[in-house]
Amino acid sequence: MRVTELLYRWSGMIFGANKLYYIERRVGARMTKTGIADARSYFARAASDPAEREALINAFTINETYFYREDHQLAALSREILPELVRTRRPGDLVRIWSMPCSTGEEAYSIAIWLLENWPLVDAYNIEIVGSDLDTHVLDQARAGGYAARALAKLPPKVIESYFEPERGHRRKIIDDLRESVRFAPANIVDRATLAPLGTFDVILCRNLLIYFDEASRAKAAENLFESLAPGGYLCLGHSESMTRISDRFVMARLEDAIVYRKP
Repeated sequence: MRVTELLYRWSGMIFGANKLYYIERRVGARMTKTGIADARSYFARAASDPAEREALINAFTINETYFYREDHQLAALSREILPELVRTRRPGDLVRIWSMPCSTGEEAYSIAIWLLENWPLVDAYNIEIVGSDLDTHVLDQARAGGYAARALAKLPPKVIESYFEPERGHRRKIIDDLRESVRFAPANIVDRATLAPLGTFDVILCRNLLIYFDEASRAKAAENLFESLAPGGYLCLGHSESMTRISDRFVMARLEDAIVYRKP
């Protein structure tokens, strides 16, 4: 079986012929790391060893992100989505928000910071924020909560001073209270078995992931996202993604700040 077919089966990601050098470089690095010189032997190892398969998948994931990315959706969250969701709830009720894929945690922490700064009712409800990613290495970085200046570039200075403490050099670390308020857990969007333990969510941010999938994987991911949403819940995709071309189970909603998709 070809390398690209294995990666597709394990992760849902598509890699074309133009990515051959990219693939060879990352597979070669894992072969060197494991001390296996023969490609066939290496892939036999990856197929039988979940830890090595996880390490190989980690090597292929894309983790470009920063704080307050696509903040128009964060504005929609505080101005329209959450006010609508809590309209029929009581103070203290649970509201669950899921960032998938969360990469090194910037999006999940951005949600927490944005709500503290922009939603007056944030303390009236039990807000649970979960970040998930296929790449377990970046989840470890997310839990640590340390970031370089580039990741913080869009944050107002006041926000940086309030929610980050200085680390070495120009790095900053999320304050403990905020870091402990966000939970991170591994998940594969095309594997329902990894999603079921997380339960259902009122809001899911799944941005700039489906563009890396083919039609079959997108359909599977859409079905899993639908099952992971609570009735009446909201799904936010990336600005170049549209659920209407993938699944007819969601209802599109045009909000003041963003286009989102809702589970009836």
